Amino acid sequence: MMKLYAKTIPQTLPNWATVVTQSADLIEIEINDEHPSFQALLEELATEIEPGTIGVKVEDLCSRLGIEMSNPNLQQLVEQAQTLISLIATHPDYKQLLDEGYQPDLNVADAQTALNYLQWELDQNQQPSV
Repeated sequence: MMKLYAKTIPQTLPNWATVVTQSADLIEIEINDEHPSFQALLEELATEIEPGTIGVKVEDLCSRLGIEMSNPNLQQLVEQAQTLISLIATHPDYKQLLDEGYQPDLNVADAQTALNYLQWELDQNQQPSV
């Protein structure tokens, strides 16, 4: 599954796209990226993004679907990421991986720390200078 976050969507979406959540300023859309119709669309939209790299630009996909992408500010993205990482850190499957000996060079706590530093920097930049 793949997700897109949009500001606006058309009246009807293809059968491989489902609205998961919807608020005033953000619509979360889940895409069944294994669906044959979606795969056909990807093949149709595929272009050379840079020399030697073939892919689909998100802008092209959204344009074809009639979706206006959401462009949240950095503060919102950091807050969403912090929430997701907290959910990962407490997820039973993640804990099971750790119990089974999963020891990456960087872990979820490192990601949380990086986001905390970024959050701190954003907070500092929002404070009025004296």
